[in-house]
Amino acid sequence: MHKALAATLVLSLAMGLGACKKKEAAQPAGGAPAAAPAASAPSAAMPPADAGAAVPQTAASKPFDAASLPVSSVPLGAFPYIALPAGYVTGTKPDVADFDQVPFWTGDRLQPVEGRIWSAHIAAAEGKTFSDLELSRNIESVVASLGGRKIFEGRLPQAATDKMKEWPRDVVTRYNSGLGDIWNEPVQVFVVHRADRDIWIHLCSYQFGGGLLIAETKPLQVTAGLLPASELKAQIDRAGKVALQVHFATDKTDILPDSQPQIEQVVQLLQQDASLKLTVNGHTDDTGDAAHNRALSEGRARAVAAALTARGIDASRLSSAGFGAERPVADNRTQEGQAKNRRVELVKQP
Repeated sequence: MHKALAATLVLSLAMGLGACKKKEAAQPAGGAPAAAPAASAPSAAMPPADAGAAVPQTAASKPFDAASLPVSSVPLGAFPYIALPAGYVTGTKPDVADFDQVPFWTGDRLQPVEGRIWSAHIAAAEGKTFSDLELSRNIESVVASLGGRKIFEGRLPQAATDKMKEWPRDVVTRYNSGLGDIWNEPVQVFVVHRADRDIWIHLCSYQFGGGLLIAETKPLQVTAGLLPASELKAQIDRAGKVALQVHFATDKTDILPDSQPQIEQVVQLLQQDASLKLTVNGHTDDTGDAAHNRALSEGRARAVAAALTARGIDASRLSSAGFGAERPVADNRTQEGQAKNRRVELVKQP
């Protein structure tokens, strides 16, 4: 539930023009704060250094390990750390997630990368002819300036794309703009290895556009806080409801162990007042698809109700509902606001 130069890119895999391309007005790259402007396409006399050549992969090679790359200490700006080259824009509104998991092809396997995600379709600005080579050379140059390396370039094996279709939480659909046409077009994958994180960049471009996906690894921040039964009662008596920051597995309905003490406090509240009936309402932030968010919120509300009945609370005293992102209590444009909006509310029934 939930900066200053340079740039970092993480390119995931691409879905293609024919795969549900989102149609929104073109806008600057993700609305993200621009770090250093992307370098112009290098000339034949000066190819991009470092990032231009992929890390060799052979049958005898050891499995790729980002920790084997040189550590970059170049100052970074704000996520996603990169500005698109002149004449290029995001052709769709970027999909941004504060915490999710996406797979990147390393040359020997699909590597799950968990953390912050940025994904968008890249197009040429009005009056500009799209050049996949120009875009690629600019990305290579920026990654090299950040101390990153290209770890793969080429077509993804069918076994990899087939596995991506089955990846949890339907990432191929969720991040189709940034993945590009991974079934028919070559991709480039870069990694910037930092002391405290790795930045993964996936680029898949073709004749008329491209997909760019950036992921920054970071550990899950547990933000759920414990409200004792007495405070639950006080807030319900005062406002008729109380919000719980129950923590779930990413994009799932599984209640994580760190939230079990909070569930126990709700059980205690209901045991102390046998006449109290509650509706469990689930809410999400506005990241992602609205229908998916509603279904997720409904499932999480049911999971909390089920956890209470499993501890002896009569099911007739509970009901559940999910509202997705329809009822925010904070600004979804900030991470703090999104965290507050990802909540479960207990509402007193008449």
